[in-house]
Amino acid sequence: MALRRVAIYGGTFDPVHNGHVEVARGVLQLFKLDEVIFVPACMPPHKRKANVTSVFHRFAMLALATEADQRLLVSTIELDAPEQPYAVETVERMRSALGPETELFFLMGADSWLEIRSWYQWQRLLSLCNFIVVSRPGYEFESAYHADMPITVVNIFGRGCRQLDIASMHNETPHALLTDVVQSEVSATRIRAAVQSHDAAALQTMVPIAVANYIEKYGLYKN
Repeated sequence: MALRRVAIYGGTFDPVHNGHVEVARGVLQLFKLDEVIFVPACMPPHKRKANVTSVFHRFAMLALATEADQRLLVSTIELDAPEQPYAVETVERMRSALGPETELFFLMGADSWLEIRSWYQWQRLLSLCNFIVVSRPGYEFESAYHADMPITVVNIFGRGCRQLDIASMHNETPHALLTDVVQSEVSATRIRAAVQSHDAAALQTMVPIAVANYIEKYGLYKN
């Protein structure tokens, strides 16, 4: 019986924007995934001193951004256990919840991948699942290889959104798959700038319409 293929997409999502959604849909097609599960962080360990929007707002915006696509889900797993904020803990709980019939991937950006050695118990994290690492426009991806790491790194640049003929890696050494499947210029900084300049038209090009309306309704990102 074929394994379900599921990717965990963790992050702050402050706010979720079109780039996040495009990445999720791109990897769904490229890696023949069944689902992408967004996992908003309650309070990321590396951002504890930052001014992060309430997790309730961030979860609500994710729900709005994904409601039209049944393959895009939002999990409360980190919201339900704020005392366990680390990715390695989240992946272990997700593996337990999804069961052995699921092939699990961890979806992240290239900037996060370059910092992976600073993550809590990063070597154990790399042993738990496969990784999908997505680049950004103009990103120097050569530096993201980490040849000395205990994981098989595969560069699949230039594949676009064509599906990959990759055999199941469920019982093999975990892989990190480097891809440029989506190239998005959207950023939280640009979104905040649009809100603060009252540029509703620009905001609606960067986030789903429902998210733009939510930001306006609750007065987010004005400060």
